[in-house]
Amino acid sequence: MSNRSLLVLPDDSGKPILDAINAATKNLRIKMFIFSDPDLIAAVIAAQKRGVKVQVMLNPARRDGEEENVATRAALEGADIEVKDSNPEFGITHEKSMVVDDETAFVKSLNWATKNLTLTRDYAIVTSHKHEVDEIIAGFEADWNRKDFDPGENAHLIWCRGNGRQRIARLIDGAKHTLFVQNERYQDAVIIERLVRAAMRGVKVHVMAIPPHSLKKEKLVEGVGGLRIMDDVGIKINKLKNLKLHGKMILADGCRAIIGSINLAPGSFDDRRELAIEVHDDEIVERLHQVAKHDWENSHPLDLSDEGLFADLEDRKEGSSEKLVLNVHENHDNEDKKA
Repeated sequence: MSNRSLLVLPDDSGKPILDAINAATKNLRIKMFIFSDPDLIAAVIAAQKRGVKVQVMLNPARRDGEEENVATRAALEGADIEVKDSNPEFGITHEKSMVVDDETAFVKSLNWATKNLTLTRDYAIVTSHKHEVDEIIAGFEADWNRKDFDPGENAHLIWCRGNGRQRIARLIDGAKHTLFVQNERYQDAVIIERLVRAAMRGVKVHVMAIPPHSLKKEKLVEGVGGLRIMDDVGIKINKLKNLKLHGKMILADGCRAIIGSINLAPGSFDDRRELAIEVHDDEIVERLHQVAKHDWENSHPLDLSDEGLFADLEDRKEGSSEKLVLNVHENHDNEDKKA
């Protein structure tokens, strides 16, 4: 019987992923942005040694040229595992997926890095629905063989490049009561506008983001700008305590959700290979609602005032106050004159 299930990290640990790899009998297809966790590397090598056909596609480098998969690639190739760079058609392959024995697929926000299994809020959907599994296999085979992949207007899953922006906008547009949004980056004008319109029509929008100092300096203007636009219309924007936010999750009205690798940024929609899935299974959305409420209760508001941004950024990213045209010094000068 086909079903879907939810993994919440770090609560559920990496054990369900390891168990799936250890249970594989025919094949494993793995597409990953960062793959460095030693236990997962060992499990994949063990699968190859017991006769499972293993194919691994790794993103070769970040935009800044940093290569994080070199050692893993060497270890896998040393065990006679087929490894390829991800499709060069995309600036980056940010998709994190695995298909086991052509029957079960994992669609994840988490990289296979130890910190994403132990220190970050992350998510994965496990599906055995044939139409979803087959679509992920088709996407993998197309990228592996450097062929075009277009699942069409009736795609079951959410792909970038492709239908990502439209599907996420549609979920937001359909919300009537509540939206819980967890994402690292809020930079896409279309999605920001949709969230603003949702708030203006009375939807209670809860946005969870990473603090501005965590953004790359070249992304500060659009990243902070997106947060401040939402803040200006009364959308609550909080930062998670204790855990680092890495998951990409949107929950609408406690009944529909999207989980996957997609950051809410133009680059993710238009230039990267990304994958997400929309779910409405009662048990999954109920647990997501519980996690979203827990995380909100264990978070605090981001201070997006000029003073708050200056305090958050200046010691970590010198020159940020000028880049963002913050009026901190001017305000302090005016206060000194009044005194």
